[in-house]
Amino acid sequence: MTGRRRLWVLAAALLLAADVAPLSRPPDATIAGPYARLLAASADLGASRSSDTQLTVTLADARRPEELIGWAAGRGLSVRWRPGDAWAVVEGPADRVARAFAVPVRDYRGRRGQEFYASPQQPAVPVELTSTVSDVGRILGYTPHHMARPGLLPLDVPRQGLSPDALLTVYDAQPLAAAGFTGKGATIVFFEFDGYDQSDLDTFSDTSGLPRFTPILVGGQPGPSTGETVMDLQVAHAIAPDAQLVVVNALPTVEGDGGYHKVAQLFETTDRQFPGAVWSLSIGWGCDKLHGTADLTPVRAALAAAQKHGTTVFDASGDNGGLECKGGPDWSAPPGPDDIGLDAVASMPEVTSVGGTTLTTDDQGRWLSEQAWVDVAMSLGSSGGVSKLYSRPAFQSSVETGRDTTQRLVPDVAAVADPFTGVRIVFDGQSRIGAGTSQAAPIWAALTVLMNQYLRAHGGRALGGDLNPLLYQVASGSRLPGFRDVRLGANAVDVSSPGYDLVTGLGSPSVDSLVRDLLALQTGAARR
Repeated sequence: MTGRRRLWVLAAALLLAADVAPLSRPPDATIAGPYARLLAASADLGASRSSDTQLTVTLADARRPEELIGWAAGRGLSVRWRPGDAWAVVEGPADRVARAFAVPVRDYRGRRGQEFYASPQQPAVPVELTSTVSDVGRILGYTPHHMARPGLLPLDVPRQGLSPDALLTVYDAQPLAAAGFTGKGATIVFFEFDGYDQSDLDTFSDTSGLPRFTPILVGGQPGPSTGETVMDLQVAHAIAPDAQLVVVNALPTVEGDGGYHKVAQLFETTDRQFPGAVWSLSIGWGCDKLHGTADLTPVRAALAAAQKHGTTVFDASGDNGGLECKGGPDWSAPPGPDDIGLDAVASMPEVTSVGGTTLTTDDQGRWLSEQAWVDVAMSLGSSGGVSKLYSRPAFQSSVETGRDTTQRLVPDVAAVADPFTGVRIVFDGQSRIGAGTSQAAPIWAALTVLMNQYLRAHGGRALGGDLNPLLYQVASGSRLPGFRDVRLGANAVDVSSPGYDLVTGLGSPSVDSLVRDLLALQTGAARR
């Protein structure tokens, strides 16, 4: 082990030890951790003047919350609720919200220049509402956000990255492509914060020997192209060249207040427009220490509804090596225990979270090995860990990690993320190499499209909301080796090890075997 690796593992052990220490909530309910650091890094502008301050509450059930509506009306507030929802939004002027929940609400100016309201304290469920309201979210009018992409895409990389044929070969998907499973009739949806240049897509297709394609654009171009959307589209096109690709502008979800309500609405709209699609997310809407479960309830509800309609959701686990709560442009400090955390949406049980690897192939592009992706010098690597918000889902009940926890474990699976072993793309007219877990997520999304075609053609059904349970069932013991176990490497918090680990999950796919295992589970032929 090199000296640098020893220092990295020692730092990881110290951070891990600090993270599992018992936490105590201050008696005045002041919110600590990343939330407090966000406010401390922002200019305090005084008592909030917001005329539309919002907070989310979860309800005891999905019946009309008459008590909450009456309570709010008596305090000059209103309630937004839809029939069937087990959550609602309480809103009104900041001073009235502050009085109603007995917490201060102030205005702030963040380091990005954004102005927002927030309360430094966690509101509690009012005594009068304990039979109706089960939890109260945080009063925060800003959602820190980022794209899960590690800096600039490199130019000088040996062999200029994986070609479409090499990408199919390395994950053993070539037999499916050779049998005619190329994504025809399927839809892959990408939620994005940046735009794309059609000329880059055309150049990539022409130089890769693939048909040209034009994505369906929903909501207009999110902004100038920085490489993220270009990479997502080209990686997916390399695997599933006949699939319909859709770009959804997600930027409005982080403009102004109501971020998670807007995310939920965007998911609902997309589900109605493209039912049964495969979704790929490479963007982050805050870490799991910054918000509470009540804040995220609308998003979980929207994802659960989409799954019932046959949607499968992949989300990049993040590129900060397990330190997804580090503030980036929102606040800056040396790494510490408060930085340990997960991307809030990627950690939801309804999502298949995708970690990252460093890939090794032979001169024919065939798989030789993978290890957890980490770049110590750049403080980058595959994120993962233990959720602060969500209990362990049933599909992870038998997973062993060496950690004494009953919480959701992240990630679920992995694929190549190292910028020096990634996929060849074209950005800004030049050949580049894809990078980050935001490369790994569309790899899994596109491979799933091919597997769906195979399953339908052989008497099975498309993978929808039941994907995670099936993946863990395959990994627990199937006739064929559907996963390549990643046993080496680490991030800032955990070490990759045999079996499931908190850096690369179950491992990377061996698609031809994996899809046969999935078909056996669907048709009842498993383990015969």
